[in-house]
Amino acid sequence: MSSNGAVQRPRVVIIGAGFGGLSAAKSLAKAPFDVVVIDRYNYHMFQPLLYQVATAALSPGDIAFPIRTVFRRAPNVRVVLATVSAIDAERNEVIAGANRIPFDYLIVATGARQAYFGHDDWAPHAHGLKTIGDAVYLRDRILLAFEKAETETDPDERRRLLNFVVVGGGATGVELTGAIAELAKRTLASDFRTINPGSARIVLVEAGPRLLRQFDDCLLYTS
Repeated sequence: MSSNGAVQRPRVVIIGAGFGGLSAAKSLAKAPFDVVVIDRYNYHMFQPLLYQVATAALSPGDIAFPIRTVFRRAPNVRVVLATVSAIDAERNEVIAGANRIPFDYLIVATGARQAYFGHDDWAPHAHGLKTIGDAVYLRDRILLAFEKAETETDPDERRRLLNFVVVGGGATGVELTGAIAELAKRTLASDFRTINPGSARIVLVEAGPRLLRQFDDCLLYTS
């Protein structure tokens, strides 16, 4: 009970406003709880379309929308822009900068980060695709490769610039590979004078026996 005599509702703190965190918060929006959603960004990103931002088919704003807008009509949900540094399990508090946010229930939905399977030294040479920042970085690198190839006089260096390798044959890897091919063979086909963008070499590397292993065999085909 609060100091003014009102009965306090249990507080649920949700760390992360990705698919999991957002779904949890929406399911509690009309429940008898006070809900606090903490995220380091003030927007929710539709991650399955990151590959389209990485290949200039969409802009970042096309796949992101404000978290606060989602809960505009949910007065029991509060959105906090912060980076969580620790959880004090003994005191039931989330530590975010100088703030300590108490909770009765805690949901951790921080999502996944890029994994290099014990080879973090690969990171500078093989950028991941998990955030809008990643997608914009890759977009700039891909487009710049064509621009550099346009003015490059060394045939070997030109071929190197137009050689793209995607590691991982899951949905994102397959979609990104196809989107780069679409960019090279169609979108940029008539935009350059000294190179043929369609001659770009695009390689998809997968360690398993087939692509899209998370899907049933009946959904796969080869061409």
